[in-house]
Amino acid sequence: MSNKRLNPTIFSTRYITLRRLRNLTFRMLKKTQGNQLHLVDFGCGEMPYYKIIKPVVDEYVGIDLAMNPLAHHHIDFDSKTSLPDEFTDIILSNQVLEHVDSPEGYLDEAWRLLKPGGTLILSTHGYWYYHPTPNDYWRWTSAGLQKLIRNRGFDIEEFTGILGLSASGLQLFQDALINKLPKFLHGITALFMQGLIFLTDKLHSQEQRNRDAAIYVVFAKKPH
Repeated sequence: MSNKRLNPTIFSTRYITLRRLRNLTFRMLKKTQGNQLHLVDFGCGEMPYYKIIKPVVDEYVGIDLAMNPLAHHHIDFDSKTSLPDEFTDIILSNQVLEHVDSPEGYLDEAWRLLKPGGTLILSTHGYWYYHPTPNDYWRWTSAGLQKLIRNRGFDIEEFTGILGLSASGLQLFQDALINKLPKFLHGITALFMQGLIFLTDKLHSQEQRNRDAAIYVVFAKKPH
């Protein structure tokens, strides 16, 4: 089965965001230091990045709801695990926070699982369409997301937006339009729209993307 999140095709409606999210997540992962690193994929889904992450960590543990048979460790909707304190060096939270019942509870559990000095690599949405898997509750402004993460005790070292304001608007327009079209037009429509999104996003500086974006990616640390 093809891994559409790791290697989206040019006909994907998420081509730009998925490629940028993958590359940015992996770049942040490579910033972590140490030998025999242990990583928890907290809300792992189908573990789309497993293939590129496993070679750079010593152990990879996927955590998810019981409905996910791929997960190594199962949780309920409260995000609580039975794993010990200070269990891991890195927590990867890739497009999960918008789906959890309590963002504060989820981040508190991430804090508990992380060793002092450990790394949280988290991505979630600013502007995006409704996509329950199985639930979809939250969206953030850049300031609101940073406040949430800092209030749980983390130090944010890098905060990066993917797709600026006008490009995000086109992404939303594409998503609203495409399901109104016959299925045979989806691929070519996505190809055209993703090209337009790519060009339009060049209007924005990275500073502007960090303020208003479709997706935010955070590199944060648990203090020693």
